[in-house]
Amino acid sequence: MIKQRKNGNLYLGIAFIMIVILFVSSSMTYEQQNQVSLIERILSNEPLKGLLSSASFNYAGSKISISTLGYAKFIEFFIRKGAHFGTYFILGGSLFLGLQPKLKHELSVLAVFFAWFSATGYAAMDEFHQMLTGGRTPLFQDVMLDSAGALTACLLILLYSKVVKGR
Repeated sequence: MIKQRKNGNLYLGIAFIMIVILFVSSSMTYEQQNQVSLIERILSNEPLKGLLSSASFNYAGSKISISTLGYAKFIEFFIRKGAHFGTYFILGGSLFLGLQPKLKHELSVLAVFFAWFSATGYAAMDEFHQMLTGGRTPLFQDVMLDSAGALTACLLILLYSKVVKGR
């Protein structure tokens, strides 16, 4: 196990697991993933609705607000977009941690770019896969959100490693 951490194979394994999870997820229709009824049950008293009612913005050409979507779909929107960011955060970070030991220390920035671009490329392919899946809408904005998640992880890990090694 220690050797796996030192050579990055454990992290590459985590990246592979994330890729499988993302593939399975994008193979499912929206109806199969829909969590609106669960949100309606769990948040039946609609907490923070008054505060959230003033929030309104456009995403991929659609207005996102409680007045246009309803409370449960508005909450589900943030859960789904958080899942986009979070899964690609894990994918980008694990790719970076898996690649970093395989490159010389001076090439850490190269590992960042390779991990980030690989995760972004997979995000684009994943959106294409969604286009082939019934009831799904591929969005360029989701690719950008996924890319931001991957880059955030890579930069935070790089910053952390620089701060720890600086001590």
